[in-house]
Amino acid sequence: MNGRYLLDTNIVIAIFGAESSVLENLKDAIEVFVPSIVIGELYYGAYKSTRVAENILRTEEFASKNTILICDTSTAQQYGRIKNVLRANGRPLPENDIWIAAIAEQHRLTLATRDAHFQEIATLQTDAW
Repeated sequence: MNGRYLLDTNIVIAIFGAESSVLENLKDAIEVFVPSIVIGELYYGAYKSTRVAENILRTEEFASKNTILICDTSTAQQYGRIKNVLRANGRPLPENDIWIAAIAEQHRLTLATRDAHFQEIATLQTDAW
């Protein structure tokens, strides 16, 4: 792995929970980024929770302290390529996860995740934290 990571939603949730294994992996990372899609998923989780204001604040604080990568035309190109390969292989993934993978590939980042289904994308570098 190259030490440059993109964090999946489940990893950010583990950070919120102060999971020691994830915090140790963060210490070893050279650079860490968060896709805007993950921020959206965190906001969704906040709005559907019983502690809406607290979780929105936590999401906003997290976003303000991290480098957020957004989708652009290059991301869309990666998304289209990845989704087509998954379709051809009969291995669909959730839409948000395809966008997250597209950002990771666009920026040549290793995706830190706990979702094994990302292994369906042969060109994607992942690391299970």
